[in-house]
Amino acid sequence: MKVGSLKIGVSSQNFRTITGHAGKGRRFMVYETYDGNEIQELERLDLPKEMALHEWNGQGEHPLFELDYLITGGCGEGFVRKMSSRGVMVRATAETDPVTAVKALLSNTLPPAAPHEHDHDHHH
Repeated sequence: MKVGSLKIGVSSQNFRTITGHAGKGRRFMVYETYDGNEIQELERLDLPKEMALHEWNGQGEHPLFELDYLITGGCGEGFVRKMSSRGVMVRATAETDPVTAVKALLSNTLPPAAPHEHDHDHHH
């Protein structure tokens, strides 16, 4: 974990609990912490549909790429790769409380998400 100021996003469709499907999600709570001590909520992103990463055309800047970490209830490998290529580390967790999750991330105690359930009989 780097020292200094960290911006940590949390996917939250209801702005209360951590939700999954981060690639399709449009609502995120953004926290900032300095040296892992004080955590404060910076902003709440309520992105238009075309700014959900699944829909985004890749033009210009995207607010999620300003984050150092993104905590979500679940996401696909493509989302993790896309975020990682922009320098954002994604952590999927079973924790549902945003502030608890941010504190757990900072102390390296964030519980992992339940295994991603997919119907493995479908064909692409």
